[in-house]
Amino acid sequence: MLFPTLNFGLFFFVVFFLAWGASRWPALRIWVLIFASYAFYAFWDWRFTALLLGSTIINWGMGRIVHALGGERNRKRAVGIAVALNLAVLGVFKYFNFFSESLNDALLSLGSRADLPYLNVALPVGISFFTFHGISYVVDLYRGKLVRPAPFSHVMLYISFFPQLVAGPIVRASFFMPQIAARPDPQEIKACRAFLLILGGLLKKVVIANYLATDLVDDAFFDPTRYGALDLLLGVYGYALQIYCDFSAYTDIAIGVAALLGFRFPQNFNQPYRALGLQDFWRRWHISLSSWLRDYLYIPLGGNTGDWRRYRNLMITMLLGGLWHGAAWTFVIWGGLHGIALSLEHWLRQRWPRTLGGRTWRAIAIFVTFHFVCLTWIFFRAPDFEHAFLYLGGLTRFGAPTQFASPFILCLVFGALAAQFLPPDRMERIEAAVTRVPIALQGALAGFCIVAIDAFGPSGIAPFIYFQF
Repeated sequence: MLFPTLNFGLFFFVVFFLAWGASRWPALRIWVLIFASYAFYAFWDWRFTALLLGSTIINWGMGRIVHALGGERNRKRAVGIAVALNLAVLGVFKYFNFFSESLNDALLSLGSRADLPYLNVALPVGISFFTFHGISYVVDLYRGKLVRPAPFSHVMLYISFFPQLVAGPIVRASFFMPQIAARPDPQEIKACRAFLLILGGLLKKVVIANYLATDLVDDAFFDPTRYGALDLLLGVYGYALQIYCDFSAYTDIAIGVAALLGFRFPQNFNQPYRALGLQDFWRRWHISLSSWLRDYLYIPLGGNTGDWRRYRNLMITMLLGGLWHGAAWTFVIWGGLHGIALSLEHWLRQRWPRTLGGRTWRAIAIFVTFHFVCLTWIFFRAPDFEHAFLYLGGLTRFGAPTQFASPFILCLVFGALAAQFLPPDRMERIEAAVTRVPIALQGALAGFCIVAIDAFGPSGIAPFIYFQF
C-alpha cells in the first residue's frame, strides 16, 4: 500500500477516526493502531506479519531478560544475544544468498567448487528498518534510556507502527516509547505543518522523482553506452535528486501522518546537497540512520579514540552502512568510498581547521562534496560493477549529441537542486502564512493541491526506492 494512492487515503481516513475515537481509552487506541499497522503490512504479503510478530516477541522477551539480570557481564551477554538474533533474521532473508553466491564465486575462481544452497524467499518489505527498531529497544533498555521494560502491546506498536514501518525514519525506542504511554492531546497537533509535509512529499514523489526516473534516470542507467558525457552527467544529477526527492518524500509523509495521529518523528533530511563536506552531508542525509550508526555502532567500536581507531571505525561503520542498504558489492563499494572520504576529511580538518572560512572556500566545498556524492551514487544505482564502470567510462565520451536535455528535464533537475539552497526556515514561513488563511480556505487549497499533483504526475506510481532496503 503506497502513500500516494487512493487506497492509502481511504485506509488512513478510517484509521484516523478510529484512533482518535478511542483516545479516551489508551489501551484500546494502542490496539487500534497495532491492528491498522498489521493490516498495512499484510497488504504486501500477509505471511510476513508472522515475522513482524516474531521480531516483537524476541525483542520484548530479551528486553525483560536484560532488565532483570544482575551483573554487567550477564547483561552484556544478553544484549549480544538479542542483537545476534535480530541480525540472524535479517541475514537469512537479506544476505544469505548474497554471501552464498559470493563464496561460490570465490571458490570457483580458486579452482574449487562448492554448490552452496540458495534460498528462494522474497525479501520482506522494511525488514532492515524494523530490525533496527528491535535492536534499539533492547540496547536502550540496557543503557538505561528506558526506565523499565515496556508492555508487550507497546513494543508491538513500536516495531510495527505503519507510518515508519517500511522505510523509516528510524525512531529510537527511548524517543517513541514515552509517546505511546502518554495520552495524546488533539490541541497539540500541528495539523497545518503535518499537511504541508504530506503535500510537499506528494509533490516530490509523484511529480519530481517519478518524472526524473521515467524520463531520464532509468534510461541512462539501463544502457549507458547509448549516451554521451553530457547526458550521463545529467543522468547522475537526476538520480541524486530522484533518490533525495523519493526518500525524503516518504519520510515527510510519514512524519506528517504520524503527527496527525499524535506522534512526533525526528527530522530525517536537511537540505543535504548544500553540505560543506561528507561529515556535514551525513548530518543532513538520512539523519535517523546516520545517527543510529554513530550511536549504536561507531561509538561502541571506540569512536574517535585515536587517529588509527577513528579511521578504522569510520571504515567499518560505512562499509556496514553500505551493506545495510543492499546485498550487493556495489553497495559495499559505495559505503567504502564514503568511509575513505570521511577519513581523509577528518585528517585534513585536523591539519587545516580554518580552511573553510570564506565564501569562496565554502562554495568550493559544496561543489566538491556534491560531485563526490554524485560519483558514489553511480555505484549505488548501477545493478552491478559492469554497468557502473560503463557509466563512469561514458562520462569521458564527449561530443555525442544530447538526448535528455529537454527544457522540462533541465527545469526539474536544476529547480530541484536550487531548492536545496532555500532558507532553512522556509517551512515555518509557509506555515505562518497558511495559518492566517481561514480554515475552510485551507481545506480547499489542500484539496486543490492534491488534485493538481495527481494531474501533473505521470501515470502510475512506482514504489519508493527505499522499499528494497
